[in-house]
Amino acid sequence: MSGETTNLRIDAERLWGTIMETAQFGLTAKGGVRRLTLSDLDQKVREWFVNACREAGCAITVDDMGNIFARRPGKNPNLPPIGVGSHLDTQPSGGKFDGIIGVLSGLEVLRTLNAAGYETNAPIEVIDWTNEEGSRFAPAMLASGVFAKKFSRDYAYAREDREGKKFGEELERIGFKGEAPCGDHPLAAFFEIHIEQGPILEAEQKTIGVVTDVQGMRWYEVTVVGEDCHAGSTPMPMRKDALLGAARMIAAINAIGLRHAPLAVATVGLIEARPNSRNVIPGETFFTIDIRHPEDAVLASMEAEIAAELQEIAARATLGITFTRVWNSPPVHFDEACVAAVREGARALGYAHRDIISGAGHDAAYVAAVAPTAMIFVPCERGISHNELEKAEPEHVAAGANVLLRAVLATDARLGEREST
Repeated sequence: MSGETTNLRIDAERLWGTIMETAQFGLTAKGGVRRLTLSDLDQKVREWFVNACREAGCAITVDDMGNIFARRPGKNPNLPPIGVGSHLDTQPSGGKFDGIIGVLSGLEVLRTLNAAGYETNAPIEVIDWTNEEGSRFAPAMLASGVFAKKFSRDYAYAREDREGKKFGEELERIGFKGEAPCGDHPLAAFFEIHIEQGPILEAEQKTIGVVTDVQGMRWYEVTVVGEDCHAGSTPMPMRKDALLGAARMIAAINAIGLRHAPLAVATVGLIEARPNSRNVIPGETFFTIDIRHPEDAVLASMEAEIAAELQEIAARATLGITFTRVWNSPPVHFDEACVAAVREGARALGYAHRDIISGAGHDAAYVAAVAPTAMIFVPCERGISHNELEKAEPEHVAAGANVLLRAVLATDARLGEREST
């Protein structure tokens, strides 16, 4: 890169102020953020984002999945844009940093380029992907999945929340169902900065994680069927207790996760006993399973083991069971040139860094199927995320944004050289 670009730095105070400002959209009493996708608060933060990007001189495009693309023009309008971004939605009890620092760091990159009067070769786009979290409408990374042709638009529109509201109807209700077809939008590259959501960077005192891969993950839904009976008058040996059966299954799932440790994880995160009455033996229990590992073969093995164990437990207790896989996100290896741009940016800026595999799913994992992609991690305190106590340090967020700026400019320089030859 030229000397003109190597001296550019983002405005750390401005970026932090923007993060604190947007946290007001859904701020909780404990200092976290609750801003579910396609909620009224999501609508408000989206409107804020669109206005902020227009003030930065961007043209706005919204596709029919609600993804927002804010474009700063480059010298060559024929070049596809370099995308930067993440998501604005949160978990039900989320924090101030998950997702949104990727969107706001992208906005800060544009503001920095504007302040310097610097014109890139390619357009630069800040992107907000709809429904990354999947906490209201499963599965996660829904709109980036449609963008990458992993899901159909009709499938996405038909997703329902726990109140029976459909994704497509809620998207229209908040006014962010655009006209541009999702996926009809080429990207030259894509970069996403994110908190690590794990403890490794903090434990090793690294400022930057250079993300090389995203581990694969699979989600399942399980329904165990027994028989509702009176809690006082049904003898213990004669019960068909669906919740007890589910408890044994959950213990077995945990044991399978431990068998494939240290790289594997297995989690039961949601459970519902029905009829959910204190003096009725549960006749039906529903729960979810989340398994993750960097290798698809191990995920397949874990799935087979879990299915067999659950069937055996159900048979022993004369319970019925349904076991359904609802989502499969294979492992992803990021683009070598984009990863190198992140690594070189961290090195050139003097930040302690290391290569790392993402344990969490991100929009970048789907975008990688259609565009060269990489990610940047910054530490979060004790690795806590999806939690109101989620915390990141201002200097770490600023460091990540500076690495993002360097990676974008290095990629832009490469695109310019390619175009001129």
